[in-house]
Amino acid sequence: MERLSNDWLTQGLIDFEYKKYVLLAYLQTVKRFFNRVELYPFMADMVFHYRNLQAIKENKDLIRESFPKELSLEECKQLELNYRQIVEDDVVMKELETIIDFAIPQIKDSIQEGTVIYDYVESQCEISPIGVTPLYAKEGYLFVAQPPEKETTIYRYQISIFGTSNDQHRSLNTQLVERVERKPLHTYERLKLDLIKKFTDLPNPATYLILSKMRFPFSETLMPVAKRMLVKQISMAA
Repeated sequence: MERLSNDWLTQGLIDFEYKKYVLLAYLQTVKRFFNRVELYPFMADMVFHYRNLQAIKENKDLIRESFPKELSLEECKQLELNYRQIVEDDVVMKELETIIDFAIPQIKDSIQEGTVIYDYVESQCEISPIGVTPLYAKEGYLFVAQPPEKETTIYRYQISIFGTSNDQHRSLNTQLVERVERKPLHTYERLKLDLIKKFTDLPNPATYLILSKMRFPFSETLMPVAKRMLVKQISMAA
C-alpha cells in the first residue's frame, strides 16, 4: 500500500475493522519511509488527512458531503448532472464517527514522528546569503548542497504572497536551473556571477545557499526542508 486516497473514509466498505486495517497498513508504509528518513510526500499527506478528519469531526455535515455521489438516470437523460446521497443511515454515521475517533490520534502520532525527523534535518542545515542581498528578495536563486559538496543544485525561486493583510500566506515556486559540479576554485560567489551573466533578467538576484552537514534523501527530505527554510528566512527579513 502506498498513498491513502482522499476519500478513504467513505470509499468501499464502511466498517470499523476494515477501515482500521486500511489505515494501519498505510501508517506502516509511512513508517518504512520515515525509517529511511524520507519525509515526503507522506508528511504532507498525513497533515491533509488529519485536518480533513478534524474538520469532519467538528462539522458532521461534511461527512455526508464526503460520500461518493451517483448520477440519477432520469437527469442523465436530460443531460443534467444531478447527484443524490448514497448513504442516509444513522448506523453508518455512528460507524464513521468511531472510525474517525480511532484515526485522528493514530495519524497525529505519525505526524509527530515525522516532525521529529524534520526538526533534526533542519538542525543539520544552514542557510546563508551569497554576496550582497538586495532589498527585493522575493525572486532569486537557491543553492542546495550536501556532503561531500561535489555538486550544487541550483534553483530559481519566486515567492508569492496571498491572502488578507491580517492573514497572509506565502507560496514558493522553484524551477531547476542546473546541477553544477564543484571545482576546487569554483566558489559559490563565482556560481552566482555565472548566473548573472547567463540570465540577464536578474541583474542583482537574491541568492541563498542551504548547506547540509549530512546527506539526506534529496527530493523526499532535503529539498522540502530547504524550501521551508528559504521562505522562513525571507519572511524574517521582510
